[in-house]
Amino acid sequence: MKRIGVGLVVGMMLVVGARAQQAKGAANDVNPAYKAPVVEKDFEKRVVMVAMRDGVKLYTVIVIPKAAIANKGAAPMVLTRTCYNAAGRAVRSDSSRMIEALPLSDEDFVKAGYIRVYQDVRGKYGSEGVYLMTPPPLASGFNTTGADDTTDAWDTIDWLSKNVPESNGRVGMIGSSYEGFTVVMALLKPHPALKVTAPESPMVDGWMGDDWFHYGAYREADAIDYIVGQMAARGEGPSVRHEAKDDYTNDLLAGSAGNIARAAGADQMSYWKQLEEHTSYDAFWQSQALDKLIAKTPLTVPTMWEQGLWDQEDMWGANHSYRAWEPQDKNNNMNYLVMGPWFHSQINRQGRGLGPFVWATDTAEQWRRDVLLPFFNQYLKDGAPKADTPPVWVYNTGEDHWDRLSAWPTSCEKGCAVPTKPMYLAAGGGISWDAPAKEGKGEKFDEYVSDPAKPVPYRPRPVDAADGTGWRTWLVTDQRFVDGRPDVLTYETEPLKEDLKVAGEPMVHLFASTSGTDSDWAVKVIDVYPDGPAVRPDNGGAFAGVVGVPADMRGYELPISTDMFRGRYRTSFEKPEALKANEPLEFTFALPMVNHVFKAGHRVMVQVQSTLFPLYDRNPQTFVPNIMEAKPGDYVKATQRVWHTSGDASYVSMPVVE
Repeated sequence: MKRIGVGLVVGMMLVVGARAQQAKGAANDVNPAYKAPVVEKDFEKRVVMVAMRDGVKLYTVIVIPKAAIANKGAAPMVLTRTCYNAAGRAVRSDSSRMIEALPLSDEDFVKAGYIRVYQDVRGKYGSEGVYLMTPPPLASGFNTTGADDTTDAWDTIDWLSKNVPESNGRVGMIGSSYEGFTVVMALLKPHPALKVTAPESPMVDGWMGDDWFHYGAYREADAIDYIVGQMAARGEGPSVRHEAKDDYTNDLLAGSAGNIARAAGADQMSYWKQLEEHTSYDAFWQSQALDKLIAKTPLTVPTMWEQGLWDQEDMWGANHSYRAWEPQDKNNNMNYLVMGPWFHSQINRQGRGLGPFVWATDTAEQWRRDVLLPFFNQYLKDGAPKADTPPVWVYNTGEDHWDRLSAWPTSCEKGCAVPTKPMYLAAGGGISWDAPAKEGKGEKFDEYVSDPAKPVPYRPRPVDAADGTGWRTWLVTDQRFVDGRPDVLTYETEPLKEDLKVAGEPMVHLFASTSGTDSDWAVKVIDVYPDGPAVRPDNGGAFAGVVGVPADMRGYELPISTDMFRGRYRTSFEKPEALKANEPLEFTFALPMVNHVFKAGHRVMVQVQSTLFPLYDRNPQTFVPNIMEAKPGDYVKATQRVWHTSGDASYVSMPVVE
């Protein structure tokens, strides 16, 4: 009984104690005075408003590793000037480690101890001043602001070299697309502290082949959305509403590019008005074609031009800027070119694959680590070894490896080590390496009807503007989705008996006629995979010794080079003229560069068509002063003919090499 009594007393004491503690609990579980524990970072971030020569201040983010703070005056700097929010570009995650806080593309620079700098261009996000889209150079006559990205880069580099005590005063520049444009502009009058650059897929000539036009054909896909997003606000602009999921449907119902712009409100933007006013290659475009300006600029800064072989946005700039400077590079040690198996700006992402392909390695990281970083180190770091930089490093997309070359292109029609070889589009859908005989047999031409009401899609529908994957990979899309359409002509070889390598610039010589007075011509060079048996993973059993291809690539029609030409510019890019109806005329234009091996058993295919919609606006096939304002009645069907006769024989001049 005594023991039981003690237990009761103890139990009661515990209950009373618990109630007392409960009564003394917090009155409010929310503590507004909470302070997060301080986490030591291995870097310091400074935000500075850097003054330009006209007093305008530009928002600049400087990320400095702690090791550089401890060892002042030793670290090099890499600068990117952007219209895409410097504050956001300098943040991948809220990490205390610099290598995780900055973008993936900066990892190798971080490992090497670099100071990383991002800056908003004037008029965007945190920067003061007036914003112009890829502002023309001051000397062009189309920029009255008193500043451009040449002067702003000079002033920025001057400030950085004098006001970042942790640095050694040397600056490199890098950037892709619009950011690549700012690098090229800096090269037109480089600051002495700018020691090395890498323009990646730079926007160089918006009319000939970057972003806005390709040989005069307007690229309306995403362009109008981009204009609204860039210009409706200093920061991130609004998204354009798309009525239907399929932009093929949306754009077809809207009609002309002008109608599409008005529906999106883009007609309120000054840049759209400039595009609509300057549809030909007039002084507006020529005065800001940076490859032409580069050709007139002394080569004083070691530069590595980067290009994706399947870049769906800026396929022109790096190639042509490299070629413009190459005559000045007498010792082959200042002007470099890299072309990888990448979509636009994939160089700054993971580069292990593209569309149906998985490459032998992460090609983008391999370039950043093994080529770019040693190249920058050589010019920016004290005591760095001389980099073993290949003059040209281009991926062989047929054999899945890099080719190290001394010059590029290897083959072209004029001025190359190897002349191109004519590949004729023969009657009956064949391809011949021999010109047609003067007394040729068979049909003189192949024909199709191009109907603007039923344009050929550039990728499988639905063409969803929100589908980033489809936009990035359409250049490697299997072309069987249009092969066999009555408005697409297809020519192909027999299965190749041995490998065929092409390395350089294909050139189209299309002898064609139209029943209309204007026309577009799209040409694709395609690698057709054998449609044979699938390869078993172990290649054993009943499949032992059978030559096949992976099941998902059987019969695949892989485009390796594609482009569009607007017929009205056949004789002059500056002065369009109507085509003579039903008369064979030659349309000559270069296709994007290739470095590819057509393997034995594969076929070479060429497709010809008149629409790639809604990537390009529809040609009404009636000559009108401005296609962007074509009226419904201007759009007519046209009979298109591709000719094979001697003297009017269509061919693609192919860069065939040993």
